[in-house]
Amino acid sequence: MSSQQSTDLPTRDLLLQKVCDHLKVIYPHLQDCGLAEELVRVMRLDEDCQTPLPHKDLWDETDIVVITYGNTILSGNQHPLKTLHHFLKTHFTMLINSVHILPFFPYSSDDGFAVIDYRQVDPSLGDWNDILPISTDFHLMADLVINHCSSQHQWFINFQRNQDPGRDYFFTVHPNEDLSGVVRPRTTPLLRSVKNGDESRCVWCTFGHDQIDLDFRNPKVLLEMVDIIRLYLDMGVRIFRLDAVAFLWKKIGTSCINLEETHEIVRLLRTLVEHADPNAIIITETNIPNRENLSYFGNANEAHLIYNFSLPPLLVHTLVSGNCHHLKNWLMSMPPAQNGTTYFNFIASHDGIGLRPVEGLLSDEEQQALIQTMENFGGRISWRALDDGSAKPYEINIALYDALRGTTAGEDQWQLQRFICAHAIMLALEGIPAFYLHSLVGTTNDYARVEEHGHNRAINRRQWQEQALNEKLADRDSHHHRVFYRLRELIQLRREQAAFHPNATQFTLHLGEQIFAFWRQSLDRRQSVFCLNNISDREQRVLLSSLNLIGIDCWKDLLSGEVFEDMMGEITLAPYQTLWITNRW
Repeated sequence: MSSQQSTDLPTRDLLLQKVCDHLKVIYPHLQDCGLAEELVRVMRLDEDCQTPLPHKDLWDETDIVVITYGNTILSGNQHPLKTLHHFLKTHFTMLINSVHILPFFPYSSDDGFAVIDYRQVDPSLGDWNDILPISTDFHLMADLVINHCSSQHQWFINFQRNQDPGRDYFFTVHPNEDLSGVVRPRTTPLLRSVKNGDESRCVWCTFGHDQIDLDFRNPKVLLEMVDIIRLYLDMGVRIFRLDAVAFLWKKIGTSCINLEETHEIVRLLRTLVEHADPNAIIITETNIPNRENLSYFGNANEAHLIYNFSLPPLLVHTLVSGNCHHLKNWLMSMPPAQNGTTYFNFIASHDGIGLRPVEGLLSDEEQQALIQTMENFGGRISWRALDDGSAKPYEINIALYDALRGTTAGEDQWQLQRFICAHAIMLALEGIPAFYLHSLVGTTNDYARVEEHGHNRAINRRQWQEQALNEKLADRDSHHHRVFYRLRELIQLRREQAAFHPNATQFTLHLGEQIFAFWRQSLDRRQSVFCLNNISDREQRVLLSSLNLIGIDCWKDLLSGEVFEDMMGEITLAPYQTLWITNRW
């Protein structure tokens, strides 16, 4: 078909053609496009569906995300989702415009990521009537736990009974197959033997025996997920986080990670979602080495956003070692995101500080030094299985405030300054910044929760009573107050700078190993911001002449208010001090 003929087609016909093209890659054995018709019908895409504009940025410098569980903040007998909504509106109106509520569905384990029912809100949190107001006041990000579901899901119960729907929804494999090349994020056995009617079959469990991997070779599974996406759109979800999507497609004899069919399914979901809502966003959660992670941008036709997974371990390593060599090299190697895509920057989350994303970036010795330092500060280590049956550290579990207690030399007096410096760096980098709610309020390690729940990740999943937390935030002598108000100030300043647009120009500066510095320039080239960060516990001096400040402009540090008039002068940065030097304010 010629391009002229193609552009003359109605929008829905063009969409069907595009969906068929995706499906030919995923299911080459399909003889017709009946599945495409069914997918478009499930998404309710009629003749009036909207054509998304390619390479359109759906964000700007005002976009800030907070990440939280639905029950992080509690208040009496009120639904936790109502309490969360109230807390966010009270403290973050006009500062944070997006909220990622971690899985808020009925679940059996993994703090929400073993979903029992994708179509319901966990009654202990509330119901859809609690979700809708949040999605009205904030851009709502929700998880599509797409790789697996709970062993208590009705689909899996039906699988065991050999009934529909579910009898053919799960990936099964003969136990004698050679699976030695499969990449695992856990140390638990990959296969679980279960009854399937009168037979015993081995189901695939990437993450554990309560999380059974779905089989996307069956188009009915794809249809189920698309139907769930449609429901989430109806309930106000704007940003879809594809959880553990890298493991989606399996082929015996391969690593079963990042396969071409997986990428094509991401492309297909993007096509469907953005035709349903041109402002909807796909973000892929792929906690894997940096080069593999970057592949999920595709050619600006897969994820709109990808998690910048290398940033947390590299930044923590930088701040505890007092040397930015690796962070600087990594930043120089990162490609600018194409328009219509950008990075999702975070330095703390409900999970730990992943170590796979620094494979090839930090040496084994440097990783071990980081692990030892984190253990000294109360952290725990989670492991994954290797091909030879041995185990390797997979992530560090620790609250970020505790992770920055000191350096490799031990604890010191610079914890707060180090913590604020880390977030100042994140806020200024290319991409959209995301704050874990516990970081915003300076939460520390919760050892009691680890003991109660029996897994390391619980260390950074404290539950707060709203009144108690508000009292901490109001107490000027508490570190919670100091963290909270310092971060609020930084967020407000970031939102006012055009040079901090997620796709604004970024260049790495070379000012030594103790000054991590980069330059941002607004899309219209009118504003520049030179971001200088002393990542050491010693004063550092910088010559203004090394920044190439334009002589005809007036330059000011946004954070201290200091104006620089002598372009040949010298500036001194206190330990962990940040400067945002700009020509427009």
